[in-house]
Amino acid sequence: MLETVFSSDNFQPQNRAFLYGDAVKVSFFVRSSKLIMAEECYFFLMASMRKMRMNIPLTYTLEFFQNLFKENVIDKGVSEAIIMLLMYRNRTEQSLGKAEVSFYFEVKKVEDVLALQSGIELDLIKEINVNTNLLSNIRVHCPENIYAEIYAKENDLDEVILLNPNKRIARSISGNLLFLNDNIIRIPKQTEGAYISPLMENFVTFVHKHRLAEIQESEMIAFESQKAEEILMISDEKGIFSVSKIRNKTFGNMRFAEIISKWKSDFA
Repeated sequence: MLETVFSSDNFQPQNRAFLYGDAVKVSFFVRSSKLIMAEECYFFLMASMRKMRMNIPLTYTLEFFQNLFKENVIDKGVSEAIIMLLMYRNRTEQSLGKAEVSFYFEVKKVEDVLALQSGIELDLIKEINVNTNLLSNIRVHCPENIYAEIYAKENDLDEVILLNPNKRIARSISGNLLFLNDNIIRIPKQTEGAYISPLMENFVTFVHKHRLAEIQESEMIAFESQKAEEILMISDEKGIFSVSKIRNKTFGNMRFAEIISKWKSDFA
């Protein structure tokens, strides 16, 4: 449930996000009344804005966003939340590269941003695919996601697996997929159309550092999803979910649950 919305002072109803989808979206995370992974999320925001050739104000420092979220989220009693920040270009008569930017964010209260949530059901979608170019890895307007969301609801699914033009696994609608077999966690490469995800990268770094599993960035054909013992979806927008079923194949979550429990204790 969205509890709070906030926009910068120069909000314009007829903005380019509304008119053209000219925006990028990055999530920040509040846990135990603290902003966690702030640097990773901030640098991802800056990288996303640069890829979209946005004019980044000098005032948009890490400290600026830390103070913004402290004053408008944490200090207002929100202890556990996902902050979904939308940065967009203002409507302008100037060249787009010089246009001022504004922002808007929504606060989604959760029980624990690092909690492993109940199993979800997925299936492949073949009618559409996602690209593998420079902008495919960041959160920009994506009509394929909208189509896939409707498809999932109409077919009683929680999410779908999206493929790239080479018919290999790219990602889900809202996040990335991690496939566990024995002691190996395979993750589709970013060049396959997977999202850049500060949340997932923090998790993967923890797993690698503590040698809890071998991490492999891979090119994966669709059928390989049926071979996994466990599947995890990590979404910067929704959180962390175990996948319980794809078609007739069911999956456990014991191993991922154990790893996530250790990961969470690292933030204590």
